[in-house]
Amino acid sequence: MTYAPVRPDALLPPVRVNLYSDTQTRPSGAMKAAMMEAEVGDEQHGDDPTVHALCDRMAALLGKEAAMFLPSGTMCNEVAILTHCRPGDEVIAHETAHIIAAEGGAPGALTGVSVLGLKGDRGQFDVETLRAAFRERRRNSPPQTLVEVEQTANLGGGSVWPMAKLAAVLDAAHEHGMATHMDGARLMNAVVAAGVPAHEMTAGCDSVWLDFTKGLGAPLGAVLCGSAAFIDEAWRWKQRVGGSLRQAGLCAAGCLYALDHNVPRLAEDHANAKALARGLAQVPGILVEEPETNLVFFDTSGTGLTADELAGRIRREGIQLSTMGRRYRARACTHLDVDCDGIELAIQIIRHAVDRGSD
Repeated sequence: MTYAPVRPDALLPPVRVNLYSDTQTRPSGAMKAAMMEAEVGDEQHGDDPTVHALCDRMAALLGKEAAMFLPSGTMCNEVAILTHCRPGDEVIAHETAHIIAAEGGAPGALTGVSVLGLKGDRGQFDVETLRAAFRERRRNSPPQTLVEVEQTANLGGGSVWPMAKLAAVLDAAHEHGMATHMDGARLMNAVVAAGVPAHEMTAGCDSVWLDFTKGLGAPLGAVLCGSAAFIDEAWRWKQRVGGSLRQAGLCAAGCLYALDHNVPRLAEDHANAKALARGLAQVPGILVEEPETNLVFFDTSGTGLTADELAGRIRREGIQLSTMGRRYRARACTHLDVDCDGIELAIQIIRHAVDRGSD
């Protein structure tokens, strides 16, 4: 098995419609121009004014005292866990959470914590399930220190936690003496879909971060927010894991541009996802999960093709999507580089691939 990134096959045609992930977005010309014009300084020394501007804006947006710029969302999650927890502690999250499924075992490798995965529909657990997972505080039990939620829940189909359900979970965690953390990789998708201000959605979170490299279209960067004391302590972990940067204002400027120009347009991605879901639902043998945001999950078992077989077949026609570790589950992700024409083309090619059967 190889652990290196998979290189695109040079023999395949260029990608015409990239539904693999919203991480595939490319910065626009206007975003690149804003980045090149950014005022910069040494971020590690606290001398980069553009990074300061981004962090101040993010703290205000999410209703927190302070914020910290980091290269990636995974680093935000791990720095938060490292700050909240100590070796031997237990973190509670959904069983499909990114920190369990997609960060290379980092919570255990870096922090020495264990993560208890809870069941629940569409990537969410309810307060009753959480309370049932609380351990009696004894010397031979692991200290439970952190509850983590995802907004939106990626492997839950891009689902949006309802405010009442989210608040009940976060309140119960605090009542049990635990801190709360939100993986906000696609937080602004949830904000746009639910029509709820970001600071209200994150009010019960002791720490939360937003990723700028997905639907917001920036090439690099995420911002972790929390109390002033939390961010002050998190800075030591940022230094330890190599997240302290130099002229980071180049990247922070792209994130500021995204906040100014790319948030309301997330609604277009959601509309395209619904159009894609409607089209796929008309393809014989495909069972579609109704999307709430920009992620469309579907089952291929009725087509006679595995998800990987379908993905391989349409890739030869220039359409790219992802498969999710289950034999028949696939995911298509809409974003700012996919327009209505691209959605129609993808539906046509998927339909044609399925019509060919398992030959």
